[in-house]
Amino acid sequence: MSVIRVGSCLSQFACLMAGLLCLFFSTTVEAEATQPNILVILADDLGYGDLGYTGSKEIRTPNIDDLAAGGVVMENGYVTHPYCGPSRAGLLTGRYQARFGMENNVAYSPYDPHAGLPEEERTFASRLQAVGYTTGIIGKWHLGAAPNHHPNRRGFDYFYGFLSGGHNYFPEDVSVTRPLLTEGGKPDYMVNEGGYLPLMRNEKGATFDEYLTTALSRDAARFVRESDSPFMLYLSYNAPHAPLEAPQDVTDQYQHIEDPERRTYAAMVDVMDRGIGQVLEALKQSGKYENTLIFFLSDNGGVYPESWMPNADWADNSPYRRGKVSLLEGGVHVPFVVHWPGTLPEGKRFDGLVSALDIAATSVALAGAEVPEDKLDGVNLMPFLSDERQGSPHKALFWRLEEDDYLWAVRTPEYKYMRQPLPGVGKGFFDMVNDPYESENLLGEHPQKQEQLAELWNEWNAKNQSNVLLQAYPYMERRKAFYDALYKERVRAAKQREPYTVQ
Repeated sequence: MSVIRVGSCLSQFACLMAGLLCLFFSTTVEAEATQPNILVILADDLGYGDLGYTGSKEIRTPNIDDLAAGGVVMENGYVTHPYCGPSRAGLLTGRYQARFGMENNVAYSPYDPHAGLPEEERTFASRLQAVGYTTGIIGKWHLGAAPNHHPNRRGFDYFYGFLSGGHNYFPEDVSVTRPLLTEGGKPDYMVNEGGYLPLMRNEKGATFDEYLTTALSRDAARFVRESDSPFMLYLSYNAPHAPLEAPQDVTDQYQHIEDPERRTYAAMVDVMDRGIGQVLEALKQSGKYENTLIFFLSDNGGVYPESWMPNADWADNSPYRRGKVSLLEGGVHVPFVVHWPGTLPEGKRFDGLVSALDIAATSVALAGAEVPEDKLDGVNLMPFLSDERQGSPHKALFWRLEEDDYLWAVRTPEYKYMRQPLPGVGKGFFDMVNDPYESENLLGEHPQKQEQLAELWNEWNAKNQSNVLLQAYPYMERRKAFYDALYKERVRAAKQREPYTVQ
């Protein structure tokens, strides 16, 4: 008969549990130790050719150039949309914004709970929060102004900036009393977008007492110095987006640029670069630089003088055609750098297809966050950038905008097929290997290839949702019409009401 020795078993059990606890805690500590800080730096309407590392001889950008020299340059880095709001929606969710019908710039409308990023869509910041990250956004939001869309309720522990799609740059211009309409009766975009309102710090009003880009950079430097690791910071500049405003002393340093608007634009890019330098220095001084993964890109191409903004010619998108709003390369092919000292190679040029969608996918993979397999459209870039995997992260990238006009594009590593009825564009098919600047339209010359790309796009689009938002201007006009009609109805009802008498 066997004898059970209770004391011995308890002792063995205790040892076993202690070992398991040690293993658990050591694994947890190790996982936490390997979670990198993540810094996403997003410029606004930056021309592809307006950085030193992309070829500019006019504008000084030494800090961005250092990131490129010390990191990996995405030779084929793209955003998901050729203008502001939808591009940011794709970046922050890691999903094509067409998946949830957000393909227009949402208007600044603080009382409309539907005018913003749909609540069922999660930002990758919220996914990082769930695994212990401190998350922050500094700068431009542009994904809804109602309380339910506020960054503090969409995955960000800290917010300093503005909810609208644009903002003035000088504190003395802050105002809450500007008229909503221009002299011609049209909505004033900057006013209706909240561009002159005070900033916000979390859910309260805040001030800035210096040039806005510098104020945002200074706050970002403070955030990285004071935050415990791991952290994720989304530094979302509105520079160099209009209005064209820059410190005079910096503008004076660009007298070699003859055009006064481009001169101011150059100074705006310069001040942004200096601010990025402040943030990088804060990372180094706080000992966090080596464990910080940095992404730098623009939300879309720089402005281009299209028919609706014929004088907007201050950005340089060369060597690509056109710019912001266009589905040609000048609108969606952006400067894109990934930097992680000691982990990623220095000075590497990567020519696979890379998307802003990949920022979310890479971040959640490194953080160890759990995401349902079908929830992200991006790809973890790390195996590709470290040469563990070869080839292109994406076999194809897709674009859709203004669905009623059937504007679309699809790009594989070899070809691009698109439709956008801009002057000299229309429907196009391009050989992206031999003609990356889209100088020769080969439409109809490769019918089998065109059919293959069309099939890829149709397969992708079948999983999308129709656009549900109005563009900002039509929305503002409809909103004004609504209030006008409501007031007229109240006046009519008041006139029909019988006056009462006091007995």
